Amino acid sequence: MNSDCIGGVLHLRLLLFSTSHRILAGHPKISASRRLSTATMGSQSQPPSPPLAEKVKHEMELFGDVRVDNYYWLRDDSRSDPKVISYLQQENAYTEAMMSGTKKFEDEIYAEIRGRIKEDDMSAPLRKGPYYYYSRTLEGKEYVQYCRRPIPNRDAPSSVHDTMPTGPDAPPEHVILDENVKAQEHGFYRIGAFKVSPNHKMVAYAEDTKGDEIYTVYVIDAETQAPIGKPLVGVTSNLEWAGNDALVYITMDEILRPDKAWLHKLGADQSNDSCLYHEKDDMFSLGLEASESEKFLFISSESKITRFVFYLEVSKLEEGLKVLTPRIIGIDTSVSHRGNHFFIQRRSDEFFNSELLACPVDNTSATTVLIPHRASVKIQYIQLFSDHLAVSEREEGLPNITVYHLPEVEEPLVNLEGGKSVQFIDPVYSVDLSVSQFSSTILRFSYSSLRMPKSVYDYDMNTGESVLKKIETVLGGFDASNYVTERKWATASDGTQIPISIVYQKNLVKLDGSDPMLLYGYGSYEICIDPDFKASRLSLLDRGFIFAIAHIRGGGEMGRQWYENGKFLKKKNTFTDFISCAEYLIEQKYCSKEKLCIEGRSAGGLLIGAVLNMRPDLWKAAVAGVPFVDVLTTMLDPTIPLTTSEWEEWGDPRKEEFYFYLKSYSPVDNVKAQNYPDILVTAGLRDPRVMYSEPAKFVAKLRDMKTDDNMLLLKCELGAGHFSKSGRFERLQEDAMTYTFMLKALNMIPASGSA
Repeated sequence: MNSDCIGGVLHLRLLLFSTSHRILAGHPKISASRRLSTATMGSQSQPPSPPLAEKVKHEMELFGDVRVDNYYWLRDDSRSDPKVISYLQQENAYTEAMMSGTKKFEDEIYAEIRGRIKEDDMSAPLRKGPYYYYSRTLEGKEYVQYCRRPIPNRDAPSSVHDTMPTGPDAPPEHVILDENVKAQEHGFYRIGAFKVSPNHKMVAYAEDTKGDEIYTVYVIDAETQAPIGKPLVGVTSNLEWAGNDALVYITMDEILRPDKAWLHKLGADQSNDSCLYHEKDDMFSLGLEASESEKFLFISSESKITRFVFYLEVSKLEEGLKVLTPRIIGIDTSVSHRGNHFFIQRRSDEFFNSELLACPVDNTSATTVLIPHRASVKIQYIQLFSDHLAVSEREEGLPNITVYHLPEVEEPLVNLEGGKSVQFIDPVYSVDLSVSQFSSTILRFSYSSLRMPKSVYDYDMNTGESVLKKIETVLGGFDASNYVTERKWATASDGTQIPISIVYQKNLVKLDGSDPMLLYGYGSYEICIDPDFKASRLSLLDRGFIFAIAHIRGGGEMGRQWYENGKFLKKKNTFTDFISCAEYLIEQKYCSKEKLCIEGRSAGGLLIGAVLNMRPDLWKAAVAGVPFVDVLTTMLDPTIPLTTSEWEEWGDPRKEEFYFYLKSYSPVDNVKAQNYPDILVTAGLRDPRVMYSEPAKFVAKLRDMKTDDNMLLLKCELGAGHFSKSGRFERLQEDAMTYTFMLKALNMIPASGSA
């Protein structure tokens, strides 16, 4: 590739959370040369002995403080050291042996979860250009097909009442790409981007066959599937068409930081692609987004507190990138386009919940405030249409959608008035704007709650009419009216009110303190864990469980300041908030500590690790999924992916104040000789976000130091990454195992071993 990239430290927003955070394999599964069988590990009457990791003293000193990590050797960046692989295989074998007595039950739970799925199904068709686009799943198949059908009367205006014709007289369905065929040669398969060209003749898709989130991009003819040019290798899934003859994509540096944006002309060799921008500041990462109008591409550079944006005019690629919003530390901007204006969402320390501005395309410094900053309402993001603006907002922890009618393109943009809000029925819920057609008056959104399956609606922005286009089918006699959702508020140690979302089966719970409960938490990166539906969760609810989400500080549920008060030197608020929520739920007799299970993944796994060390007496069982638990050691090592970009999230421990603060809660550094509850920890060998060695070290140290005989299990997927296995049914196996583990810990598995 050419090296004549634009210099400087300009940075592009990393638009996909999936490429920038420790959230929320490809390696052939290695046969276990030292795999421990159930027989050699003991019978049910004689529990198997857990593997004990060898202790190899490794000292680390900073600021006069010496830390000893006896399990540092478990880190192998090549993921191929026979000694490390053997240890992980022994842990997997031990977990399998410990769960063997309940394997029949686990299999029945899996069958129960899978039995709720309508296996042959399709998504709500989206009208775009001359086609309806949708995805389809087939009975017994793990992956999806990407499909389309021609629109019979393509000149007719869009309507919320549009229905894609099917049947023998309808235009034929065309399968553009079948993941099931592509996945046959791989143990792991995921498509991270599927982009149709503006003229609908080609498709570019990004493929990951290892789980390491390093993609290969293929361009194919949408009708014949014939390849167009050579694939682009070693790229991210951040990919957009620049007209019909070119693509823009992002690549990463050696620490997997998205740092370069490239322009690729179809048919050209990748080595001849031109670098549009190189972000050299390792605190920043690049992102890429296409305007809804398809006239501009926006390349952003983003740290945790700053984002600035360039634009590339699709019809004038030869002019290259132009600065739209400048780099100003502490100012975060994201951009959209309609007509003669750019729309700029801008956040700063003063306007922490963001304001919305507009500026003429030919005079970007002449900004007008369209929606002023409001201390109680956070602007999350916007979606533009030719005549409308849809704004996703949050107020009091709940998401809202407000729609505005825009003046004619030729008229000046002064302010916005008369916004209409979409109404929702549940006390707690999740709602997201979906991809819609820019030229239409139809806004598509998806809605769900803890008791309502995901529902896709088309909303007429002129009339306010909503029409249900698709609701997730839940087989097995599911009736939403049997479930109750609630919203409660716990008081944190500093008096802050923490929202909790709750769901239970009203005919099964007693609400007298005797009910089992699963409490979930995350609390990092300003991510909102909104209460949505998960069909597999019914296997707990229908056994009398209460499920709750603690919307703790560090997340974004209550606005930007909610996040600010749960990061840096206030990170411990995340953990104490979670403990306060648990104590409130026990006090209000939703559960007792003898019946309380907890779960978190990735940065949520850090939460679980921290509260296990702080209050091990409060929990009966804990599940830490791919947990970020070796915080201090990881944040001291800039060669580990995500470290440099996250110094603005956790703090830079090369500074003494942050060093000792991170050390005070880092789970691996705070394991102590005390009783712990039953614990299940998961990991992925190919995980680029949380290295597998972090959960492995956490388990090894717990085994060495804890003073109880409770279960401590590690399950490491040797052929997957951060998001577990790739097949839709394969992923259900993890749910089945997790639920079985919790039910086993609570002694709720029938003696027959049958579900």
